[in-house]
Amino acid sequence: MIGMFPCQNSRAEMSHKTVYVIGAGGHAKVVIGTLLALGRTVSGLFDDDPQKWGRIILGVPVLGPIEAAREFSGKGTFVVGIGDNARRKALVENLEDFEWEILIHPRSFVDPSVRVGAGTVVFAGAVVQPEVTLGAHSIVNTGATVDHDCKVSSYVHLAPGVHLAGGVEVGEGAMLGVGSSVLPNVRIGRWSVVGAGAVVIRDLPSHVVAIGVPAKVNKKRLKL
Repeated sequence: MIGMFPCQNSRAEMSHKTVYVIGAGGHAKVVIGTLLALGRTVSGLFDDDPQKWGRIILGVPVLGPIEAAREFSGKGTFVVGIGDNARRKALVENLEDFEWEILIHPRSFVDPSVRVGAGTVVFAGAVVQPEVTLGAHSIVNTGATVDHDCKVSSYVHLAPGVHLAGGVEVGEGAMLGVGSSVLPNVRIGRWSVVGAGAVVIRDLPSHVVAIGVPAKVNKKRLKL
C-alpha cells in the first residue's frame, strides 16, 4: 500500500495501532526510538540474522526472520528499519500487502504543505520546508534539511546532516552521504551515490558515484 499523504494528517488514524519493524540493526534502533518518542507501541522486530532471534532490542523482541512478518500482517502497521535503499525496495515489493507507517519525529520540523509517501521516516532534528514531496519509503535522517520545492523520490536516503537547497530533485534510490550538500535546482539521478561531505553544484546522471568539493563523478554503478 503506497500513496502520498499531506503532512498535517500523515496517517494520524494509525496512531492507535501497534507497529512492527522490519530489520533489527542500527537503523532499526533509530526507527524504534522515533516510534517511542511518538508514544507508539512497538510489538516486534523481524530480521534474517538468526543470532538476533529472541533478543530484546530497546525493549522490543526480535520475533524471527523477515518472512515470519507475514503472520502479523493485518495485526498492526509496519516500518522498514533498513538503511540500504536497494534492500529496502526489494523488501517492500515482496511484502506488497502490508500497511506501511509514516514516521515524523516530534523533534523535527515538517511544514504542513509537505506531501509524504507511505513508509517514509523523518528523524530528530530534520527540517523539511514548504511544498516538498518525499517519496515512499525514503529516509530523512538525523539533522538533514530539505528546503522549499524539493522533490525527493521513493527509496532515497538522505544521511545525517545532508542539506538540499531549494528546488533540488533526487531520483529514486539515490543515497546522499553524511554532510553532503546540493545547490539549488540541481538534479541527482536515480540510484546514484553522493559521497560524505561532497558538494553537488551541477546535475548528476543516474547510476554514478560522485565525491569531492565540488562533486565529480568517480565511477559508475551497476544498474539495479
